[in-house]
Amino acid sequence: MSAPAPVAVGLWTDGAEPQLIGGRHRVSGEIVFPMPQGDAAQHFDAVALSRTGTLWSWTSQDFRPKSPPYAGPEAFTPFLIGYVELPRQVIVETRIEGAALADLKIGMAMEMVLTEFAPGRSTFAFKPAGAGA
Repeated sequence: MSAPAPVAVGLWTDGAEPQLIGGRHRVSGEIVFPMPQGDAAQHFDAVALSRTGTLWSWTSQDFRPKSPPYAGPEAFTPFLIGYVELPRQVIVETRIEGAALADLKIGMAMEMVLTEFAPGRSTFAFKPAGAGA
């Protein structure tokens, strides 16, 4: 069986340990995520981001967001969302998997995983480092 298709092309690298793909501005050196597309891309070089970081902040998404931009399943299931700081790179907004709200702590170690977003579609998320997938 093939892996689920990514929710968007170019968000992460292929392979056993995928990494998010950011962009480093050619003049300022600032790193952004995701890698800019279209005309803006000419000012950035693609850079593989760290698979690990620290939890910066978080909350729970307890109701179905407006569509658009939300493109998830109609049958909404609450989920955790947060910001993970990738060392010396960028702070990424992300789903949080493998944890309960009460277990999360600012500064805790996090690692990137791929997770099902909708049937046949995957997205990236972060989970507490060392936690099961």
